[in-house]
Amino acid sequence: MSNQPPTFLNTVYYPSWRVYKGFPPSSLQLDCIDQIFYAFVLLNPDGTLKYLDEYADLTKPVDGETGCLRALAKLKQRKPTLKTLISVGGGSGSAEFPAIAADPALRTTFANSCRQFVDQFQLNGIDIDWEHPTTPEAGTNYIQLLQALRSVLPSPQYLLTTALPVGEYCLKNINIPLAAQLLDTLNLMGYDFNGPWTNVCGHHAQLLRQPGDENSIHPGLRHSCHRGASFLLARGFPAQKLVLGVPAYARSFTGARGVGQPFTGAAELDYNELPPEWIRDAAVDENVAAASYVDNAPGGKGFVSFDVPRTVRMKAEYVRQMGLGGLFYWTGVGDVNGPDSLVRAGYEGLHRG
Repeated sequence: MSNQPPTFLNTVYYPSWRVYKGFPPSSLQLDCIDQIFYAFVLLNPDGTLKYLDEYADLTKPVDGETGCLRALAKLKQRKPTLKTLISVGGGSGSAEFPAIAADPALRTTFANSCRQFVDQFQLNGIDIDWEHPTTPEAGTNYIQLLQALRSVLPSPQYLLTTALPVGEYCLKNINIPLAAQLLDTLNLMGYDFNGPWTNVCGHHAQLLRQPGDENSIHPGLRHSCHRGASFLLARGFPAQKLVLGVPAYARSFTGARGVGQPFTGAAELDYNELPPEWIRDAAVDENVAAASYVDNAPGGKGFVSFDVPRTVRMKAEYVRQMGLGGLFYWTGVGDVNGPDSLVRAGYEGLHRG
């Protein structure tokens, strides 16, 4: 039996459009990052890949290179152990997945296009961010898509990962043990539990659900990171391949002052856009491992839900106790440097002692 301590991943997504806000790949805190997922590339209906923003990806001067993709590759000069992956799809880029995944010829085209892209830009693998396979048929085709990718991206030479939500509306459609055989890691999106689509406000990334009888809790408040992780683990997904997501952004609910209240409007703010005093003065609910601030100013944001270093350390401790694979962050450039950094808090929490 090995006495080696477990190794934990601390990984980030890098969205190419943040380069226009002055956040190139070089702005990431590389000393506490193991992997970077470049978001996103999109799909053509014929199964080939297309750039989300060809200027940002290939042409814009970035970090002494032309385009963010080459700037990403350059980071390996600073940190040779760094792994980089291209994330395909995303919340607004998944419309082509169902048809491509359902067609054997298109799956093959897609897999070959991914392999070519990975090799061209010195990447280590592919991350599938299909949002979301919500029918049994889509779940079956999702597995076939992963199989096509793995056939041209053999392990361990190439990494194959995916991002999936905590919701059973998606996870129940997927053959979890088979997915586990094909994937290196699964990024469990532990956020967006509440937002403009829900009737009442709540924490959008709580580790544990609100206490009390589940049937008496509003449906929008029942989701949690633990619920999604437990669903996967109970169905045979290996704990060490499960990476828990942390949002480096907040959700605000105008007109609300606490969990479970109705609201008149909702918004999203990057963590680095929050006033520092909100982070400093945030109330942390120890029962669910979530933080919030109530902006009572005239015209204020109302109830604002977000993570702070303290809640991220709680999530890191959960990862350690459950034997999970680590943490990831959407996004690495939504974070701040210094003592309020979420990415650094997670890294230090994972590697303490």
